[in-house]
Amino acid sequence: MYRDDEPRPRLQMLSPLRRRTDFQARRLRRGGVYLLPSMFTMANMFCGYACIVHAMRGEFATAAPFIGVAIVLDMLDGRVARLTGSTSDFGVEFDSLADVISFGVAPAVLSFAWGLQPLGRIGWAASFLFVAAAAVRLARFNVQTGVAHDKRYFVGMPSPSAGGVLAATVFAYPAGFKTYPEALPVLALVIVPALLMVSAIRFRSFKSFDMQARRRYPVLLLVALGLALLAAQPEIVLVVLAYTYLASAFIGQAWSKLYRRDAAAPPVEPETAEQTRVSNE
Repeated sequence: MYRDDEPRPRLQMLSPLRRRTDFQARRLRRGGVYLLPSMFTMANMFCGYACIVHAMRGEFATAAPFIGVAIVLDMLDGRVARLTGSTSDFGVEFDSLADVISFGVAPAVLSFAWGLQPLGRIGWAASFLFVAAAAVRLARFNVQTGVAHDKRYFVGMPSPSAGGVLAATVFAYPAGFKTYPEALPVLALVIVPALLMVSAIRFRSFKSFDMQARRRYPVLLLVALGLALLAAQPEIVLVVLAYTYLASAFIGQAWSKLYRRDAAAPPVEPETAEQTRVSNE
């Protein structure tokens, strides 16, 4: 034992040695973000907020394109994070929160101010259903991230695509609807994508598309043609793209069922020469 006034040995006063992993864990607990992908996510969230502000002012032609820009930014932040090796749990959660605003709240407010307002309580109930479906869709996607699944497909309609359907429709017809009978079809426009987001229907994912693979030269001509059409008639092109993707899931399901039925059908045995001769007689 040592007295209080007696100095203790230096080795006993030293703290135990720490492993390198302990310092790394402490560094992670202090927090920090990868700036580059988070900037895209922040810009995505800003577009959703700007859409809400312009929709509340009645500027629908200005509000709708912000959702389109948010879709592009949402695709870029994940790809940039993967290319730069800057993926993190914080980035996943931050991206989901931004998507709730840009592809849940913003399209719902836009559709309500544009065409659901004449329906009163039914209108705001339908718009809230869209917000709730988008939040559930994103939460389910985060839970299924670590589960093995076919990366070629999404389970349920992605929230950016569902918000894009509403934004493309508003952008094509920004005048909106002012009377009760005119606003009734808008219910289907909002409710159908909301139900598809929480459904088990598979939608094609383009994450597996290899941008670095060699393509034939005519592909560039098709890209140029698409850009030219988009510049000439953006309203028509965006509506066609949005509704084509929405219908692609049902077309794919019908095609797969037809293919499975043909594959399950028993093969027809070829007739022998004797059977052919008898049938001819």
